[in-house]
Amino acid sequence: MELRHLRYFRVVAQTLNFTRAAEQLNIAQPPLSRQIQQLEDELGVELLERSRPLRLTEAGRFFYEHSSQLLEQLKRISDDTRRVASGSKRWLGIGFAPSTLYGQLPELIRRLRGFGDVELGLSELITLQQVEALKSGRIDIGFGRMLLDDPAITQEVLREDPLVAALPAGHPLLAGPVSLERLAAEPFVLYPGNPRPSYADHVLGIFNRQGLKIHVAQMANELQTAIGLVAAGIGITLVPASVQRLHRDDIGYSELLDRHATSPIVISYRSGDGSELLRQCLREVKAM
Repeated sequence: MELRHLRYFRVVAQTLNFTRAAEQLNIAQPPLSRQIQQLEDELGVELLERSRPLRLTEAGRFFYEHSSQLLEQLKRISDDTRRVASGSKRWLGIGFAPSTLYGQLPELIRRLRGFGDVELGLSELITLQQVEALKSGRIDIGFGRMLLDDPAITQEVLREDPLVAALPAGHPLLAGPVSLERLAAEPFVLYPGNPRPSYADHVLGIFNRQGLKIHVAQMANELQTAIGLVAAGIGITLVPASVQRLHRDDIGYSELLDRHATSPIVISYRSGDGSELLRQCLREVKAM
């Protein structure tokens, strides 16, 4: 499947007339018909009812809607790429662990967008994935929860977030601050399951340093899934205190008596990256 197939089909779907579509595309009608037939053959479905008048099938309507969105997105990417190349627009790729969205990251994004000439590419990635994305150039800066030893990457701890216990509504431990020892008796939901090491290993390490082992009832891929499993009574979990901004009726939070139980917010970027936009971003972070 090639882009011309999508472009040709969009015009045919809009005009519902091969003759008018061919005129708009400045090609002859028989080659246009063959291109649409090739597209249908590759998809293995009929996109058009070749009646009079021409009509889209249900599959055709679905394909038209989504392929049109894809073409519009491609146009925006192409336009922005030209602006970046001409210097009229700057691009900054940001990777972020989901829990950092409950802190100051949204404010940073608003500030960067306020520059006017900055296009942001946002990618939801845990720290390990951020490191690989930094090395490949897919992102320029990452906000995560893990410190990793890699000479190609510079990391800084922005702050330490205290952890709190997320518990299903009505749980007796919601009555007040709770110890790690007491929590260790509960089944746990940890996240993310893969790739490792991850925030899940950070939580396990907090208990291990106290000589405690926990029973992991379920691994989840992301924070929101873990919270949903807690609400369902599968287990409990530890989350950064900033996550308490996520208000749900079916869960509650308890502070920890163990004040050393924290999670860092770690900023990561390529060692030696001297781009001015990255420096501006770092200055905004420190100003916040």
